[in-house]
Amino acid sequence: MFDADRKPRAHYRALYDRFWQLRTDELERRQMAAERSMRRLGITFSVYGDQEGSERIIPFDICPRIIPEAEWKWLERGLKQRIIALNKFIDDIYHKQSIVRDGVIPEFVVRSCATLRQQCMGLDPPMGIWCHITGVDLVRDREGQFYVLEDNLRCPSGVSYVLQNRQLIKQTFPQIFEQAHVLPVDDYCSRLLDALQAQMQHRVRQPHVVLLTPGSFNSAYFEHSYLAQQMGIPLVEGRDLVVHDSYVYMRTTRGFERVDVIYRRIDDDFLDPQAFRADSMLGVPGLMQAYREGHVALANAPGAGIADDKVVYAYVPEIIRYYLDEEPILPNVETFVCWDETQRNHVLANLDKMVVKPANESGGYGMLIGPRSTKEEQATFAELIKAKPRNYIAQPTLNLSRVPVLTENGMEGRHVDLRPFVIYGKEIYVLPGGLTRVALRKGSLVVNSSQGGGSKDTWVMSDRPAPVPAPAVAPVTT
Repeated sequence: MFDADRKPRAHYRALYDRFWQLRTDELERRQMAAERSMRRLGITFSVYGDQEGSERIIPFDICPRIIPEAEWKWLERGLKQRIIALNKFIDDIYHKQSIVRDGVIPEFVVRSCATLRQQCMGLDPPMGIWCHITGVDLVRDREGQFYVLEDNLRCPSGVSYVLQNRQLIKQTFPQIFEQAHVLPVDDYCSRLLDALQAQMQHRVRQPHVVLLTPGSFNSAYFEHSYLAQQMGIPLVEGRDLVVHDSYVYMRTTRGFERVDVIYRRIDDDFLDPQAFRADSMLGVPGLMQAYREGHVALANAPGAGIADDKVVYAYVPEIIRYYLDEEPILPNVETFVCWDETQRNHVLANLDKMVVKPANESGGYGMLIGPRSTKEEQATFAELIKAKPRNYIAQPTLNLSRVPVLTENGMEGRHVDLRPFVIYGKEIYVLPGGLTRVALRKGSLVVNSSQGGGSKDTWVMSDRPAPVPAPAVAPVTT
């Protein structure tokens, strides 16, 4: 919000002035009203193994994060470039593997990737799209530079909070919002549905889309039900679907109905017990055969998770150069891969200065934050790295940017990241803003909701006023 001279930046000035006019107790009252709305709407997430209860309200902070439109346009170009390159990479890995043969990525890295799916070799998804929905985690350092922290191409979650946060902020500060010229996010679900239907429109005029969920005990079940309701499509579990003659059908009270597109929120391993894990009770037997024969589309495509691997992440700049012959617009955080002996020795000698991450974990689990770790924790991670070097990467500890958060002591700065969501259909659409996750614990760098993080509304502030709609013309009566 503030520049180096502690003055509000231009795009924050109106919000700062309004907050300055309000007493702390008035801000707290509005904060509590927003939290009551979240409880009433059932905006929850689940924490596996939590002893205090299976569902929590994700903490929401009423002070929005603002990004100027000019800066957002640069981020948007970088995200589109990255998604196009990653999609080409996934397709190449499951076909010719040219990038491996040309020595850009070591064969060992691809072969040892835990999310590589041999069952997907030779698959040709509709329109050649593997990653229909992507969440890209961005961080910003104290110099103002954005970096990509990681890519999420399997079942990225969090967009429902973006949409709900926007509704909450409109209720909390309606006048500020109307005057701010914020780019809208309300059309996300219609754009998502269009992209899903586009996958099978070469076969069916009006493709029938469903959202496949693992069920109500999944941590993101609120999001599954919310998105299905907003798109007007059925929310189904594996037991609701059946495959017959390589076509997928949904059980209904009127009999079986054909399904053309499945927006799946189930990991690859559980999609089809005949193709992946035989003990899965969540998937649909025969689904992969129907997919392989082109009778149903899956989003995201099975196998896309290979681009989630954090070791593969280290090679994304080279992936962009290889497939697009362009320089990356958005830089990676400097990354050391521990399978390489030289880089591993550097990491082991500097564990107290680095963040160490496992290649395929999520949610902020299994990490070592060097500057805030003990000697015992560093020794434990050193042994883990030596035992399975392919499973770890390390990055320097970034001094993440902060934004104001309403705390019990008033407004204080807290560290944040940003997860924009990208839809890949007939064209690529980047949702303006995305999910700002905030580390609510003072000094913490972990923003994940399962570990005490919260979220904010993210405003992409247009420098142009929104167009004023033409007045309605009353019909002529005779």
